[in-house]
Amino acid sequence: MSRYFIEIAYKGTVFNGIQIQLAGLTVQGEINRALSTIFKQEIQTTTASRTDAGVHAQQNFLHFDIEHVIPISLLYSMNAILHADIVVKNMFAVGEEAHARFDAIGRKYLYYVTAQKNPFCKETAYYFPFQLDVEKMNQAAKLLLQHHDFTSFSKRNTEVKTNNCSIAYAFWSQEESGMLCFTIEANRFLRGMVRGIVGTLLQVGRGKLTIPEFEEIILSKDCTLADFSAEAQGLFLHRVIYPDGVLLHALPHR
Repeated sequence: MSRYFIEIAYKGTVFNGIQIQLAGLTVQGEINRALSTIFKQEIQTTTASRTDAGVHAQQNFLHFDIEHVIPISLLYSMNAILHADIVVKNMFAVGEEAHARFDAIGRKYLYYVTAQKNPFCKETAYYFPFQLDVEKMNQAAKLLLQHHDFTSFSKRNTEVKTNNCSIAYAFWSQEESGMLCFTIEANRFLRGMVRGIVGTLLQVGRGKLTIPEFEEIILSKDCTLADFSAEAQGLFLHRVIYPDGVLLHALPHR
């Protein structure tokens, strides 16, 4: 039995998240269906990082096990039958103990905000038509690096042992398109964490919260004080980070 990592990207608008569920269209469900169709046997994948309904990914990974030799045409065949909003970018042969989720050492997210109504980005950016003080938002974002317990930015009833995360960086930047982009990288993220941080930082930008009040929300460990109103369409999983050596053996494809 051999194990393979699949690198994918997807526009999440029509999907009920990546993770397979009892009802609704999911990215993992479509990947499983494509693999099972091609290999004529049931194949189940394991996801690297969960994304919620409407959230996009410029890079995500799944792994699966199979005894078959992987044909050089597999990527072509999968992309031919997959939903138009999913693309398989690469496949990697990995060790039998490699795990798409547990071997990841970091993840990077981007969140896009537009102050201008634009029908061409309504599914990929959060329309927030208010004047924002980006400098204050960045001052508040720097405070995230000084803390580790992010209970305040986690949705309730999550099955995790700890709410501690180590954030490598977090900042806002102005895109050439005129949109604002929030970039954040950490070793792990809690459910709803990025959207909770973004929504709360936007309140700092509007002057509804001071920078000390933002830090008080972090210290409170009370998710009812954070703002989770930032909508799903602005969020992109940009990168899943693995230790050197995990993704060495990319499979040839045509």
